[in-house]
Amino acid sequence: MYRIGVDLGGTNIAVGVVSEDNRIIGRANLKTNLPRPADQVFADVAKACNLAADDAGITIADVDSIGIGSPGTINKETGVIEYANNFDFFNVPARDILRSLLGDKPIYLDNDANCAALGEAIAGAGHGVANFIAITLGTGVGSGIVVDGKLVTGINFAAGEMGHTVICLDGEPCNCGRRGCWESYSSATALIAQTKEVMRVSPDSLMWQIADESVFNVNGRTAFDGMRQGDEAAKKVVDKYIYYLAQGITNVVNIFQPDMICIGGGISHEGETLLAPLRRMVARERYSIHAKKQTQIVAAELGNDAGIFGAAFLTE
Repeated sequence: MYRIGVDLGGTNIAVGVVSEDNRIIGRANLKTNLPRPADQVFADVAKACNLAADDAGITIADVDSIGIGSPGTINKETGVIEYANNFDFFNVPARDILRSLLGDKPIYLDNDANCAALGEAIAGAGHGVANFIAITLGTGVGSGIVVDGKLVTGINFAAGEMGHTVICLDGEPCNCGRRGCWESYSSATALIAQTKEVMRVSPDSLMWQIADESVFNVNGRTAFDGMRQGDEAAKKVVDKYIYYLAQGITNVVNIFQPDMICIGGGISHEGETLLAPLRRMVARERYSIHAKKQTQIVAAELGNDAGIFGAAFLTE
């Protein structure tokens, strides 16, 4: 049995062919190239699926199912992306578009963060954990909730959008239309913006050297790299970023009290540099401060493959 998993991100379309023993045996990666119309995006999704099959030494005809993890609210029954603010997608019939390009085979869709959570729950950090939440720090802040081994999606498939809970009333504008969303402070996009802001008022910061003297070269590692070299301006960025992240994680703990929260996305590669101070902040602020059992906060294990695995594991 071969399954294809597609992780449709704001920057890349990452595709993997997953074998029956849960190994990725073929891959493809194309740029998402936003903004552009949905039919163009999904034409490249189909292209990437074919490329991944070629890389695995098979054809699309050999694939038993295709799963797609996409940002936004996904109607799993109809295969329609009802709303994805970062993509400017509204009621996009993704399943129908893909079937016209890939043939009439089982095609499943779900939210990308749900897929990452499912992947980690089945094959990664959450394996064997009953109540598990995955937080993905990327273009936005994604989240997926797994209770007793099943994804929680709500009556309209929109549950788990924790990135669009407000942590700062009347704060930074968010693409969803609200202000002060957690995503606007704790995504990789937000960290890059925060880094640039501090750099502009700190001309002597080592972050300028790290970024080759241009804010256009700033990425999610710039401030962490500067902090490790003892730069005070970089430390200011990192401390504030972790503070914002901790506010959202504390809210998640207080609402769900899960066995485990795993942190994924590119910023999670900072490991204990990120997680150790995050745990300390959450430990001080969570409502369950005196409880004997506490939520574990860990790094995701599957890295960028979590969404691919989770999408491949999707069923009806």
